[in-house]
Amino acid sequence: MKTICAAVLAALCLFGGPLRAQDITLRSRDGGIELSGTLLGFDGEFYRMETRYGELTVDSSGVLCEGVGCPSLTDFVAEMRVSGSAAIGDVLMPALVEGFALRNGLEAAREDSADGRFRYLLTDPSEDRVVGRFSFRSHTTNGGFADLLSDEADVVMALREVRPQEREQAEAAGLGDLSHPNRSRVLALDAMIPVVAHGNPVDAISLSALARMLSGRLVNWRALGGPDAPVVLHLRNAGSGLAQGLEDRLLRPSGLELNGEIVRHESNAVLSEAVADDPFGIGLASYSEIGNTKPLSLTGSCGFQLRGRRTAIKTEDYPLTAPIFLYMPARRLPALAREFLAYTRSPPAQIVIRRAGFVDQAPEEIEINAQGNRLANAIAVAQGQEGLGALQSMVTMLAPMRRLTTSFRFETGSVRLDAQSRSNVQQLARSLELGEYDGRRMVFVGFSDGQGPADDNLEIARARAEAVRDAVIGTAETADLDRLTLETVAFGEAMPMACDDTVWGRRVNRRVEVWLR
Repeated sequence: MKTICAAVLAALCLFGGPLRAQDITLRSRDGGIELSGTLLGFDGEFYRMETRYGELTVDSSGVLCEGVGCPSLTDFVAEMRVSGSAAIGDVLMPALVEGFALRNGLEAAREDSADGRFRYLLTDPSEDRVVGRFSFRSHTTNGGFADLLSDEADVVMALREVRPQEREQAEAAGLGDLSHPNRSRVLALDAMIPVVAHGNPVDAISLSALARMLSGRLVNWRALGGPDAPVVLHLRNAGSGLAQGLEDRLLRPSGLELNGEIVRHESNAVLSEAVADDPFGIGLASYSEIGNTKPLSLTGSCGFQLRGRRTAIKTEDYPLTAPIFLYMPARRLPALAREFLAYTRSPPAQIVIRRAGFVDQAPEEIEINAQGNRLANAIAVAQGQEGLGALQSMVTMLAPMRRLTTSFRFETGSVRLDAQSRSNVQQLARSLELGEYDGRRMVFVGFSDGQGPADDNLEIARARAEAVRDAVIGTAETADLDRLTLETVAFGEAMPMACDDTVWGRRVNRRVEVWLR
């Protein structure tokens, strides 16, 4: 940053001439050079200002600030504005702010206002002064990105990935590439759970049937073995990230669009209540707020069944897992805000996330004897002696090991890791840097779908496992990799997680798992 400041001051010497009076003037301590402009932000260390030379960041230690817009250097209050999904803002973020304050010896006082707005005043009791103001606007994912683009938010709470148009607009506004791993992080995991009233006799639904319901092509429960009654579809409001994620991940890959009569709801809690009271209703509820409804299993033509349970969501084996994102533009936040964001990845924060009803990001190890359903599915679809032989080889190798809940999957039709997996690369790399797996054997295990020749699928799975291993190693820049053993292996289509007859099933099957011994 000091280099940037020096370059700016050198540019001023070259251009010379009087500067137009703006909000503030930054003057070098010897008084020889000055820079005027509109103050955009101050993080306690650096000024961010709009000048005739564009937006600049200047180290406060090298300059004196003059003008009515100058912030106080001694009584600085860290500001952070957060906007976006109410599913995140109503419960999870307040719990994390309060946990952060308690962890750091601060007092957190909440102040509520209209339109889903509230803020936390963080006070240092030892100095008896406010040190931070964290402001929140809890509404929709769409609204969060809109607030970011209009410079009314510093962080976006999102229940879906940033869309191409939003990414292009943010980059054009100088906010950086929001699809870059450093511009976003997965805070926790949620899931879209199909739910019905307890009196509804239907217990399971295939992803294909669910997609046909959402597109208005399946309109009677009789098609699923239920009563001869019309399907009543309950969804969140159109701006909800959960509802938009459903369209992005379930409908668009198959060329379908949301259609038919839909009852919209302003919150997850209201949606669950409405479905519980509607004998012919079906809704896509948040895992964190199923309420008094009956969750349906996801099934397919091959007979597999998947339930939206915590472990299946955490490993992303459940097809309708919904990562909870925080998007942060290429902008320097105050130190206290950066400390809060770092806290959200800490072990104490993971406890807070679990207590709030969401699925945390703390890695867990699962024994192979806890994976009976996966192995039973694999045995059911193994073809001939060759298929059973591959399955036997896999079980022999993995039996003495444990599966890490950190998994890696890929974008549809691409070799690029999806957003959750890109976050997982950073998380696993950080664990390697901290030495958490020193002295252990870590194996990246590649799996594929069952489309195409088995030998080709095996090679694709092996290449993906190697790519993930290399990505983790490349990110773990300070790790001492001599302290553990890193290997790759592939079993291709030997252990499918879902049926291959849908785009979503094939996506779930194309994965890289991490096993430890």
